[in-house]
Amino acid sequence: MKKNNPFTLTFGKQPGEYISRYENTDTIVSTFEADNPISQAYLIEGVRGSGKTVLMTTIANIFSEREEWVVVDLNSTQDLITDFAQRLYGECNKIPNLLKSGFSVSVAGFGVGVNGTGQTQDNVGIIDSILSSLKKKNKKVLITIDEAMPSENMKFFASQFQIFIRKDYPIYLLMTGLYENIYAIQNDPALTFLLRTPKINMEPLSIPQITKQYKAIFKLETEDAHKMALITKGYAFAFQALGMLYYEYNDTLQWDEILSKFDDLLDDFVYKKIWEGLSEKDRELVRVIGTGVTSVSDICEKLQISNTSFPRYKERLLKKGVVSIAGRGLVELSLPRFAEVVELYP
Repeated sequence: MKKNNPFTLTFGKQPGEYISRYENTDTIVSTFEADNPISQAYLIEGVRGSGKTVLMTTIANIFSEREEWVVVDLNSTQDLITDFAQRLYGECNKIPNLLKSGFSVSVAGFGVGVNGTGQTQDNVGIIDSILSSLKKKNKKVLITIDEAMPSENMKFFASQFQIFIRKDYPIYLLMTGLYENIYAIQNDPALTFLLRTPKINMEPLSIPQITKQYKAIFKLETEDAHKMALITKGYAFAFQALGMLYYEYNDTLQWDEILSKFDDLLDDFVYKKIWEGLSEKDRELVRVIGTGVTSVSDICEKLQISNTSFPRYKERLLKKGVVSIAGRGLVELSLPRFAEVVELYP
């Protein structure tokens, strides 16, 4: 492996070379920093490998550098309230004179602490006391949750978060998730406030920007860099994977060999999981669309479904980030070389 490869396959890590999503970042940062924010939560939704976690990490890093903010990263697989109480206490314990003398949180996670008056508190009480102190010191809290899942754990946390908002605490939430998980969370009847929470849908990266980066890094002609960029279809993981492979092998392997390795990376890191999440009918539709632009009428004919039934399948795959509109009555797969990879799946 060559040293100093500017690309990475590590999910969530901000790579040395990446395409900034300035508009999405500015939208969330400016909203959270407003005197009267239109929302104290944002949901970042997208297919695996679309850059959700990198966007969230970028925003968290921005706030981490600002003195008035406390950033708390939660693990979606843990008890979220207990995790929040412990991590919030840990972060705020670094702030001089914020927590009262005698205030503590059980490291074992039993959810019992002691406040300044010697009274015991559960995790919700601990969080409430800390948020009250933070508000008095004009500090704000950003909570990040990566790959949020619909569960009783999430339901309880989100309900409690809404209570903290009603108490006018300076608390903000940023969550990432797959379309189906975000949909399930938002449409839980107990979590109506999340239904009104704005979403950021991860669109493909700019092909001109990818072209510019490939051209600069590899010293390519614009045409050659553009051809590489088109192969990625703006898919964030593909931008990193193809760049990493070209940096590593452009002087030792033929282009077809690099593409073969590219397919293997897409398969191993993301496409298997995406394929597992598709229904049998979705898989049939993907295979029929294939490698190019396909008309809706041809798809309906091959799958023996009516034109009135097709929009239901199309809409589901559009939201999952697997299919995109290529023109009036035309669709194509939005993931690069997805057809080539899944062709070998049973």
